Amino acid sequence: MATVREKAAALNLSALPGPAQRPPGFSVAQKPFGATYVWSSIINTLQTQVEVKKRRHHLKRHNDCFVGSEAVDVIFSHLIQNKYFGDVDIPRAKVVRVCQALMDYKVFEAVPTRVFRKDKKPTFEDSSCSLYRFTTIPKQDSQFGKENKLHSSSSYTDALFKSSDIKSASLEDLWENLSLKPANSPHVNISAALSPQVINEVWQEETIARLLQLVDLPLLDSLLKQQEVIPKVSQPKRQPDLVNNSNYLDRGILKAYGDSQEDEWLSAATDCLEYLPDQMVVDISRNFPEQPDRIDLVKELLFNAIGKYYSSREPLLNHLCDVHNGIAELLVNGKTEIALEATQLFLKLLDSQNREEFRRLLYFMAVAAHPSEFKLQEESDNRMVVKRIFSKAVVDNKNLSKGKTDLLVLFLMDHQKDVFKIPGTLHKIVSVKLMAFRREEIQTQAQDILFVRELI
Repeated sequence: MATVREKAAALNLSALPGPAQRPPGFSVAQKPFGATYVWSSIINTLQTQVEVKKRRHHLKRHNDCFVGSEAVDVIFSHLIQNKYFGDVDIPRAKVVRVCQALMDYKVFEAVPTRVFRKDKKPTFEDSSCSLYRFTTIPKQDSQFGKENKLHSSSSYTDALFKSSDIKSASLEDLWENLSLKPANSPHVNISAALSPQVINEVWQEETIARLLQLVDLPLLDSLLKQQEVIPKVSQPKRQPDLVNNSNYLDRGILKAYGDSQEDEWLSAATDCLEYLPDQMVVDISRNFPEQPDRIDLVKELLFNAIGKYYSSREPLLNHLCDVHNGIAELLVNGKTEIALEATQLFLKLLDSQNREEFRRLLYFMAVAAHPSEFKLQEESDNRMVVKRIFSKAVVDNKNLSKGKTDLLVLFLMDHQKDVFKIPGTLHKIVSVKLMAFRREEIQTQAQDILFVRELI
């Protein structure tokens, strides 16, 4: 049988500060440290929680990047969960302005892609198409574990403040300009107390629960079961020695051409080529017009190839069919805002692979559908052509009438910049749930500590 001291060790009591060790309650409203403390916590959270990885843009790979919309989601969630500004409602637009300030202060920078070269002064974009990179990456040695990583992140923030022109007064001005005043409440670090698995489960459960509030679904069980077995879309296989084969060379030719053009249509199209089979990419390259300056011929070739591929493959949103009906009903009844939130929740339930492919396809559809862009068919409007060719690639629901299907696809195209964002309402719901879990955990831990100390 375990001894009392072994039980105490199992509860990690030695790692818990005693009454004499605990720091006094900190209020972020205390001057002159309040504004600086909030700013520092935002930088630390963004640095440690946003997904930084190798990403593709215009068929070119960029290392250590994150996307703008995910940065906004991370900071939005952090500010709400920690209640730095009390219970005040923080619009997403204000979080975007915070991200702009972070970029102005060189916390991160826009990845130098062809799109950003157009701007003299980069503007932060709340978009899943915009890429950013931290200006300085804190050194993290895996052998020291999580505590060392947190310490490294803190050291990174301290170094940032010392090497920049960031002043406490300027930060106070920032919060004042945003009409946000630090509240008289102590800082609560939820993410440090709960495991990533618990946090992810809460996000998923609350996403489904919120979706059920907005959309009338006849069978809840079907929603939960389909969420567990979301179909994985097979991706084109890449050979280990792809650098040496002709497929790579053909992709390289298209990439070089795309990089040489200042055209959003071509950029969106070449981003979709990653998901096309190698043979189709080879065919595009080999049928490239002899006059590369004939952009109309290039666009026709690309559009036909992308349309052919997606008209013959499994729909990207071929799951949770009852949700399709619910969103379409909201649109029919003119409830556009509710339909948008329901769509955001629905797309959040997609696996990351499908979500990224659908994001690229929807972006291309929206650009190609614009009336001022390349004329796809002489006898038809661009918008109708795109809808007709790509509808089945988006959703193919036998229980959804053609009219509702068309309405849903057009709605997705019109709101492609917003449908991949996480609703602020969901941020708040998850925040409340996580804080409740944290309180229960603290109470349980305190009871265990008292019990063991009484035994000792």
